[in-house]
Amino acid sequence: MRVFRFSPSSILSRSFGAMAYSLAGFVLLLPGALLAAEHPGYEIDPARSTTGIGKFYMDREISFVMGHQAAEWLNRPGRIQEEMPDEVVANMGLASDHVVADIGAGSGYFSFRIARLVPDGKVLAVDIQEEMLQLIEERKAEEQVSNIELVLGEIDNPNLPPDSIDAAIMVDAYHEFSHPFEMIDGIYNALKTGGRIFLLEYRGEDPAVPIRPLHKMTETQVVKEMSVFGLEWTDTLDFLPWQHMMIFTKVD
Repeated sequence: MRVFRFSPSSILSRSFGAMAYSLAGFVLLLPGALLAAEHPGYEIDPARSTTGIGKFYMDREISFVMGHQAAEWLNRPGRIQEEMPDEVVANMGLASDHVVADIGAGSGYFSFRIARLVPDGKVLAVDIQEEMLQLIEERKAEEQVSNIELVLGEIDNPNLPPDSIDAAIMVDAYHEFSHPFEMIDGIYNALKTGGRIFLLEYRGEDPAVPIRPLHKMTETQVVKEMSVFGLEWTDTLDFLPWQHMMIFTKVD
């Protein structure tokens, strides 16, 4: 069994500048490309893989990404009862002029709901799959929605300008990020001071939740991963049938 542990802070020489090397599609940043927060590192261990990608972050295996081929499942009628999307966006406490990033927007299931609540602001629908963004663009044209902007993200970068958003929401998406540290770093930098992250995941503590284990996360694990950035755990709302709605605030 070969286990690879990636920790940028463990590389001593700073003479290489900003360089990146890849191993099986994963990025290792060398000094000069170090990020502001302390990177806890990644571990690649295919022997421990279950239904994930064999890459671990803070002892959590990362799940496969849901492809655009499953877009219809994202819009299934039963999702209204299972995830209560209208209640979720109502509980975000948004102002009419807020700028909200929907990270892993998919087909725009939440983007369009949020857009109605920010008529003087906008939604930045971020996804790494162009096919998903095309679905949102087509619906925008059909419904004549003008306050949703499409952002093609990367696996390690949400491509959001610094200090540009009041809130970010991730619904059943974070557990699929192949580079969770880099993605949260990008979101953190994009948040204004006082900005909030709304992170929804199926409850990993509850075996009765009928979702594959790697598509669930415990509250403890989420809080541990967000604490790397000093994000303040503001609240967890437990009104949803199967999910946590966890709120984190950028305090400085």
